[in-house]
Amino acid sequence: MEQPSIITGDFQVDALLPAVRSFLSQDTVDYCIDGQVVHGYRSSDCPALWIRDHSDMLRGARYFDPDMTSAVTHFAETQLGNGSFHDFVSCNMDRENWTKYVRVPVEADVEYRWVKALFLAWQATGDDEWMASMLPHAERAMAYIQSHPWRWSQEHGLVKRALTMDTWDFDYVRADQPWLNFQITDETHWGIFHGDNSGYYEAYRCLARLYRHLSDEAAANRWEKEAAQLRQATNDLCWNGSFYAHRVPLDEFRIDGVDESTQLSLSNPMAINRGLASCEQAQAMLDEYIQRAQVGSSFAPWYSIDPPFPDGCFGDPLLVGGAYINGGIFPLVGGELARAAFANGRERLGVETLRRYADLIAATGETYLWYFPDGRPSSVEASTSPEATATDGWGSSAILFGLVEGLAGVTDVDACFRRIEISPRWAAAEIETARVHMAYAASGAGVGYVYEQGTDGCRCCLYADGATVRCCLRAKTWWGWKSAVSVWSVLEPWWVNRSMRMRI
Repeated sequence: MEQPSIITGDFQVDALLPAVRSFLSQDTVDYCIDGQVVHGYRSSDCPALWIRDHSDMLRGARYFDPDMTSAVTHFAETQLGNGSFHDFVSCNMDRENWTKYVRVPVEADVEYRWVKALFLAWQATGDDEWMASMLPHAERAMAYIQSHPWRWSQEHGLVKRALTMDTWDFDYVRADQPWLNFQITDETHWGIFHGDNSGYYEAYRCLARLYRHLSDEAAANRWEKEAAQLRQATNDLCWNGSFYAHRVPLDEFRIDGVDESTQLSLSNPMAINRGLASCEQAQAMLDEYIQRAQVGSSFAPWYSIDPPFPDGCFGDPLLVGGAYINGGIFPLVGGELARAAFANGRERLGVETLRRYADLIAATGETYLWYFPDGRPSSVEASTSPEATATDGWGSSAILFGLVEGLAGVTDVDACFRRIEISPRWAAAEIETARVHMAYAASGAGVGYVYEQGTDGCRCCLYADGATVRCCLRAKTWWGWKSAVSVWSVLEPWWVNRSMRMRI
């Protein structure tokens, strides 16, 4: 099987895919639990296998790793009686090599993360039987989220959570508390967080697609209806006209000096890529990032949250403004921004993001979960997570997401590349030729194309196997952008190709 590759002659762009593959290869964990191997991807700042990080990292790992299912299966097999999942499993965090399972009580996002991991694993393998066996677990998980008083606001019909920083796993504590808090208590301050709801919106849509693939139209329609209701409710409550406000409080408590409605948090570009935001909303959010980058002092607008909370108010003195989730700069956000920018008419932001990340890792060959706004990487002395590695797979896989589906424009809209959208944005990066090949390691299914930009237009020659392809070419002209769209069904054997040409 031909290995995934993106070759353009542009050294920054060409270096990204091999670099991410290398980072991911150093972030795997393999546990033997009850005689079965559980294979997955460790958190960037903790050696355990968190379903949260693993789920997002599959967007990159699926191109290189043949085992897409064992971790998803294990979390399903250890699902709790109320339908919830554990946050993580570990066999390597203590002197005692116990197998440890943890659910962080303040977290509300775990169940949608598992559904997304299920969907990505099925997409890479095409294993319908395995996927169908997982759906009862998904149903129980969604029933838990929609009924448990810690997770669901009956008043708003939305997911709720404690007062955490975006999607992170500890909440606000009083100044006299000794450290971070992870528990639900009588002093928990509840609110509606947009990132949870955009995640469940995407999960509902994933379930609809899976059921429709299995010809269960009733279940597919049910989840599509649930998704539409959640989207409307979230947009009605959380959208402030420019972006999704960090949090809508459900009580009277406010942190002194903080206006959460002005805080731009890391799940905003994710709301675009998950489909919650309309095109107009997406462009407004991207413009907000562009504007803040112009007036701010951070080396990149990949904010965990901006502006940050007061120093130390979440229980750790190291959580000062600009550190970690309190205003640190995350490549994870950069990758999501790049993917969103390429899809919503802000290609320059997408190109700048990918090139900035390429420069960031070029000097040392290292990548970190977060950086200080001045560009310094996190350190053991300044980090709340001294176990963090210099091979951040969470952020680098998001960058690959932005490269593959954004700049290279290859999106699998079914499974095993049976239906594909090809929408390259090479002209925005002033790249005139590209050879792209993407394939899933688990199934061997793949697609590729050769792109050429000339003075009179551009040409895309595609090769695929039994696929339906929607191809959109965009060329830069002196009067602006020009687009052309074509749809093909490629039913012949591999390497028989179709080509599209657009003249300007």
